[in-house]
Amino acid sequence: MSNSTPQLSEPLAPHNTREAKADIDIYYTSSVLGFASQLSDYLAVLDDSELTTAERFKSTEARKRYIICHGILRQLLAERVNESAANLRIDKAEFGKPFLPDHPEISFNMSHSGDILAIAISSLCQLGIDVEYYKTRNTWEGLVKKCFAPEEAEYWYSLNNTERKHAFYQFWVKKEAFVKAVGKGITLGLNQCVVNPHHSSSFLRVPELGREANQWQIYSLDVAENEFAAVVCDKQNAVLRLLSL
Repeated sequence: MSNSTPQLSEPLAPHNTREAKADIDIYYTSSVLGFASQLSDYLAVLDDSELTTAERFKSTEARKRYIICHGILRQLLAERVNESAANLRIDKAEFGKPFLPDHPEISFNMSHSGDILAIAISSLCQLGIDVEYYKTRNTWEGLVKKCFAPEEAEYWYSLNNTERKHAFYQFWVKKEAFVKAVGKGITLGLNQCVVNPHHSSSFLRVPELGREANQWQIYSLDVAENEFAAVVCDKQNAVLRLLSL
C-alpha cells in the first residue's frame, strides 16, 4: 500500500436509518504502476496460483500490474479479517469469482483497466465492481447490437455521437458489475442484464439466475475524467465509501 493514509469520501448513497445498511468500502487508484517500488512486497504475499498466472504475462508492465493489484487486494482483505496476507486463502467459484473460504461473510470484487484499480469489500451483500478507461472504438454499433437490449439500444441511438461514446461505457460497467456480482460471468448474456436508461441506478430485467431485477441496485462511481466505474449489489440503500489508495 502507499504510505499515504486513504482519504474517506462522503457516502455515495443517502443514509436511511430505517433499513439495514450494506456498507461497501471501495478502494481506488488511477496509477497502479505508481506502486511499483513495493513490487517485491506484493510478490511475497501471492499464492502459487497467482504466481503462475503472473508468469504467463509476456508484457513486463502487465505482469507488474497483476502483481500489484493482487498484492493490494490481499493486503486489504488481510486487514479486514486480521490475518496474514500471505496466508490468506482465496479460492474461485465455478465461473471464476473469487471468495474467502475461511470468511464466507466477506464479499469482495476487483476490477482493473490499464492503470486503474478498484476493489469493493463488504460483509453484508453480494457485489460486483467494474472500471473501464475510455478509449476510442470503431466497433461501437457492433457491440451495442450484440450486448445491449432493445431498450438500451434505442436510448443509445437517440444520443448524439459524443454522448454515445460516454453512454456506452456507462451501460457497459453496470452490466459487467452485475454479472460479476452474480458470479456467472458473461455466460449470463450482457444483453439480458438490462439497465433502465431513464433510471440508471436500477435494472429493467436480469437473467433468471440473477433473481429479480428489483433486488439489485446500481451505484455509479464519480472517478476521474474518461474513467467509468460502477458497483452493483443485492441490497438497497447501501452506503458506499470511496477511499483513495
